[in-house]
Amino acid sequence: MSTFERYLTVWVGACIVLGIALGHFFPGFFQAVGSAEVAKVNLPVAVLIWLMIIPMLVKIDFAALTKVKEHWRGIGVTLFINWAVKPFSMALLGWLFIGGLFKPYLPPDQINSYIAGLILLAAAPCTAMVFVWSNLTKGEPHFTLSQVALNDMIMVVAFAPIVGLLLGLSAITVPWETLLLSVVLYIVIPVIIAQVVRRVVLGQGGQPALDHMLGYLQPLSLVALLSTLVLLFGFQGEQILAQPLIIAMLAVPILIQVYFNSGLAYLLNRSAGEAHCVAGPSALIGASNFFELAVAAAISLFGFNSGAALATVVGVLIEVPVMLSVVKIVNSSKGWYEAGRAVQHRHAQSKARG
Repeated sequence: MSTFERYLTVWVGACIVLGIALGHFFPGFFQAVGSAEVAKVNLPVAVLIWLMIIPMLVKIDFAALTKVKEHWRGIGVTLFINWAVKPFSMALLGWLFIGGLFKPYLPPDQINSYIAGLILLAAAPCTAMVFVWSNLTKGEPHFTLSQVALNDMIMVVAFAPIVGLLLGLSAITVPWETLLLSVVLYIVIPVIIAQVVRRVVLGQGGQPALDHMLGYLQPLSLVALLSTLVLLFGFQGEQILAQPLIIAMLAVPILIQVYFNSGLAYLLNRSAGEAHCVAGPSALIGASNFFELAVAAAISLFGFNSGAALATVVGVLIEVPVMLSVVKIVNSSKGWYEAGRAVQHRHAQSKARG
């Protein structure tokens, strides 16, 4: 790990402060950058996400995707967390904290809207950023790509019914343009670019040339991650300074939800005897959120200035620093994880012989 990567948490903290300060002193610039969007998808952020994830996607050999079936336990765990646990646990936490404990300190007319925003945030698993988190945990790249693609397919049919059930609405307006454009921008196009680059480099210089190129691209990926953080906090700098208490209260259920779901996925993978390189990305995919879709759905359903929109924006703000903390936990606990997995493996062998 390079010095730059070792102090990534420090750089993240500095970028958060820098983003808020720049957003406060140069609101016009960030409003202009924030308005450069199509179907609620911000194009400058999309470009930065390309720079983040394409180096990870270049590593993927599509011929090896068939090996993902060996990790069916990890896929099962992640699907269970994403679709059977996460939306419902967030609804419960929203009702408990926003509708209960924090209710006296929040605007009464926005309580239900805040809860709705939290539910929208949790109802769709992350699409692009998980490639970054997976890479930082040395996760199995083929598993990560397969899991993201599978979640995208499920999201097309499951997002509206789950949100409708939890919000008690008979008809949910799904921002299909945002959903489809996000999948194309964050998955289809980067995968195509990455595979073209991979084939060209391998054809010209083989694996050593590819490894050499990836060594240069890795720092670029982290710089893009930090730049994204500056932009996201710059977009919302005024909001943060204007109502810090509300944002802090909305962050509480989101934080609990992230750590609960990532921890549950991690433990279930360990109990199932899954490899750590699968358990890491499984936990991260299980906990992260597709914030572009959540923000777009909140705005289309409740309005730009609604509590729902603010709640989804809080999810955007804490996504990077919180997921980096989960990455740190996953990496630092690898020894403990592998020890438990070895016990499970011996137990399974003993049971098979018996």
